[in-house]
Amino acid sequence: MTPIQPFRAHSLAGVPHGFLGRAGGVSTGILAGLNVGLGSTDDRAAVADNRRRAVEAVLPGARLVTVHQVHSAEAVIVSEPFADDARPPVDAIVTDRPGLLLGILTADCAPVLLADVQAGVVGAAHAGWKGALHGVTDATIAAMEKLGAARDRIVAAIGPCIARASYEVDDAFARRFEEADPANERFFFAGRAGHQQFDLEAYVAARLATAGIGRVEALGLDTYADEKAFFSFRRATHRGEPDYGREISLIGLAL
Repeated sequence: MTPIQPFRAHSLAGVPHGFLGRAGGVSTGILAGLNVGLGSTDDRAAVADNRRRAVEAVLPGARLVTVHQVHSAEAVIVSEPFADDARPPVDAIVTDRPGLLLGILTADCAPVLLADVQAGVVGAAHAGWKGALHGVTDATIAAMEKLGAARDRIVAAIGPCIARASYEVDDAFARRFEEADPANERFFFAGRAGHQQFDLEAYVAARLATAGIGRVEALGLDTYADEKAFFSFRRATHRGEPDYGREISLIGLAL
């Protein structure tokens, strides 16, 4: 079996973290690899095994915390893991408890991992276009501040997500962003008639910088284009596949 090979952010060096792709898992078929999606049609035992492998690759012995992601702009502070059937419907998680490993699932949306090492506070956010536009990263930062973090000390990294070259949207989609802020026009680039290419990664990075985050790192990895490395909802949809895998991004505090 291919070993799990987490992608790391230089800005988060010293903080247990990893952006995981599809390598190293036990799932098969169109979900082959490290599928961690509880909402997929995958065998639950395979998903559980994949999640265990993911944790061991990043912070062995840690307890995994995930939520029921709904493309919201809501964040929650956690001190204990949730049962699978009791996960709150939010899209960002924050903690100051060593031994917890925060997990965000994606399949084209942008995973954002954040840390204030001095305060001992970490966060993870699922930033799809809707959550990003409505402020999921702002909510994550605010939750981290409640635990003593300072935004000028927070570093953030944006992991694998759909890239501008792969993310075609229609003009109405672009207008939604431009109506929120005319400056958002800079994240859209001309495409075929009636369509534009959206740079989700750059938009999320700009939101973080505008919020006062001291250092923002974008890994520049395209989930849609790299089928060997990543799952992609849009790629699966374009192919008419009945399901798609989810990758996981993890961050925690060592005991």
